[in-house]
Amino acid sequence: MTAVTEKTGGPRITSSGPRPKSHFAGKPRPGEAVIKAVLRIAAIATILTTIGILIALLLPALEFFTQVPVWEFLFGTRWAPRFADASFGVLPLVTATLWTTGIALLVAVPFGLGAAILLSEYAKPKVRSVLKPLLEILAGVPTVVYGFFALQFVQATVFREWLQLPTGAFSVLAAGLVMGVMIIPTVASISEDAMSAVPVAMRQGSAALGANRMQTTLRVVFPAALSGVVAAIVLGISRAIGETMIVAIAAGSQARMVTNPLEQGQTMTGFIANAALGDSRVGSLEYDTLFAVGLLLFLITLAINFISIRFVRRFREAY
Repeated sequence: MTAVTEKTGGPRITSSGPRPKSHFAGKPRPGEAVIKAVLRIAAIATILTTIGILIALLLPALEFFTQVPVWEFLFGTRWAPRFADASFGVLPLVTATLWTTGIALLVAVPFGLGAAILLSEYAKPKVRSVLKPLLEILAGVPTVVYGFFALQFVQATVFREWLQLPTGAFSVLAAGLVMGVMIIPTVASISEDAMSAVPVAMRQGSAALGANRMQTTLRVVFPAALSGVVAAIVLGISRAIGETMIVAIAAGSQARMVTNPLEQGQTMTGFIANAALGDSRVGSLEYDTLFAVGLLLFLITLAINFISIRFVRRFREAY
């Protein structure tokens, strides 16, 4: 039964009869049940893998801290675990890691966000279909290739021959710059996906108010896609902190307090790569240093992710 009532502005049709049942109501869906089960298994496997990694790092690290005080490890300024007068201050590794990560972000964030804005807001569909695959090719280049490129071209040719900079065979600057180039596709691709997901109606409303395309991009689209942009930057930070081959090849293997980007320095991942070559006896203090440094690296990455989640929840815009 249908009732028609007269209202200001025209008739309104209201339905008082029962709604028709869905064609799929009550029918078995074995495919959906299988998909749900697979997704649950994947989620549980991810959690168990993370717990397993944490346990594998934690047990040898605790053995290490029974012999080396935590305070000495975190705030010591000399890292020489294999010397006769061994010292286990991890700050030299941390400073080199911060240098390479900071330099990489200075390259990746502006260029990555610029590429994302170009692809999302300015590029025509045909141009976008060409530029985006070309940009993502950078993500498929092996990191060892990036490492040799940083060492042989950026450090040896650009810095030492062309620019005549006072630097040696290695530097955290060369490693950080090339690492930033490697991270650009990650930041650009995820940010572009987040910006493309913003409804077109928001862009149309901004244009109707007289805003130009750049104003619409910076004041409407970018804030609406902020959660995705932050996720892209955090993923870039995590990849920069955890990158191994570039820093192991181009940054150097001398653990020192880095105060100048033209100096060489050993990062946390670089130390793990160089030390995990089978020279240390399993169960020895030198061997346990690998897990102590790995645990610190894990905790730093975890803290960055927690901070980013809080930031996104506070400033996220729902639409």
